[in-house]
Amino acid sequence: MALHGGGRWARLGSALRGRSSGPRYAGDTPQHRDLREALRKIIDKEINPFVDKWEEEGQFPAHKVFKILGQAGFLGVDKPTEYGGMGLDFSYNIAVAEELGNIRCGGIPMAIGVQAGMATPALTRFGSHELKKQFLVPTIAGDFVACLGISEAGAGSDVANIKTTAVRKGDEYVINGGKMWITSGSQADWMCLLANTSEGPPHQNKSLICLPMNLPGIHVAKKIDKLGMRSSDTAQIFFEDVRVPCKNLIGEEGNGFTYQMLQFQEERLWGVASGKSSFVLLQGHRGHSLHDSQHFSFLVLAVWQFQGSSEIDVFKVQGALIPMETVIQETIAYTRQRKVFGQPVLHNQTVHFRLAELATEMELLRSLLHRAVALYVEGNDVTKFASMAKLKAGRLTREVTDSCLQFWGGMGFTSEVLVSRLYRDFRLMSIGGGSDETMLSIICKYMDILPRK
Repeated sequence: MALHGGGRWARLGSALRGRSSGPRYAGDTPQHRDLREALRKIIDKEINPFVDKWEEEGQFPAHKVFKILGQAGFLGVDKPTEYGGMGLDFSYNIAVAEELGNIRCGGIPMAIGVQAGMATPALTRFGSHELKKQFLVPTIAGDFVACLGISEAGAGSDVANIKTTAVRKGDEYVINGGKMWITSGSQADWMCLLANTSEGPPHQNKSLICLPMNLPGIHVAKKIDKLGMRSSDTAQIFFEDVRVPCKNLIGEEGNGFTYQMLQFQEERLWGVASGKSSFVLLQGHRGHSLHDSQHFSFLVLAVWQFQGSSEIDVFKVQGALIPMETVIQETIAYTRQRKVFGQPVLHNQTVHFRLAELATEMELLRSLLHRAVALYVEGNDVTKFASMAKLKAGRLTREVTDSCLQFWGGMGFTSEVLVSRLYRDFRLMSIGGGSDETMLSIICKYMDILPRK
């Protein structure tokens, strides 16, 4: 397969890098805004006109949508140009994530987040050149749909307890077990699979494997019926004596757990911006090695809390900033023209004061996000700030959608308005990609106030 590096989007990435100046966070420079404007045109033409239909059908055409996004370069913004990406820094990812919030549902941005930011980071960092040619290049191009296979029916929070095995036999792994809450699982061409490859300690016996989804023995058992994120298909998948070449191993055997941890800061910042969630703990607590056993065990528990939803993906958990802004603006417009007892609903002090409070809270969250992104791009550990932003986003999306739905009255209880859809979709934000309780535990750890066991 020919590589796509050096194409027009690689050249655009080079141009954006060359023109960049000043502070580096999403939406801050003309270069970020250029990228967002190009994406917005695609959203308005190729996605939003069909969202209602896809929500009703319970699935969007991932191959079609991803091909459009891939041709425009949006599935590899921060990926190496050698493999078809733009080679830009993470702040451009956040700009893209924020713009995806203009999609009028949560499910599609979530699936895009899995494709661009969950299934491929480990492959990008640690995969062989041949694996990248086989799986990363077509995923960035939008020719392949990717999914992430981590959670299981009995191992959501407790990822160390996953039961899926990949036993080496000759030059192949034989895979048995099953995965749950797999975003895009019904349409995926390949899975980034976490499986037990040895009998060693639970944090050192797992490996990541690129698994083609058309192999004999792979069974998509069902598409899960969810409360929200309805346009994104979520599947339960079983493996029965599935054989895959050992060369499909990402990096070194036994390091899969660590590889997967290395993306969670980015996932959670993406989640705040786009409405998706989950993140990386690149360095752990100050002064501790990633392999310090006691500290590592805490981080494992923290970042993997309800990671299954993170695959619902939560990453889960889509669209915080722009969707909240949209809901507030649409509520203002509706309450301005809707009259009760002879005056617009908006003229009630309870209503306009509450909307002003929500708008203020939203801007504070945006500032926290931009601060975290700026620090992250400079190479700092932003685990605490990412956790704070993710916690606040989960709670604020619930506040915004609940308060605004109330102001819509009976119309808010129908499926005909955006606020009711986002009321359902955004409930995931406080669950997936690290629950509110997990975020609080991480923050307490960094404040040195978490009780020691």
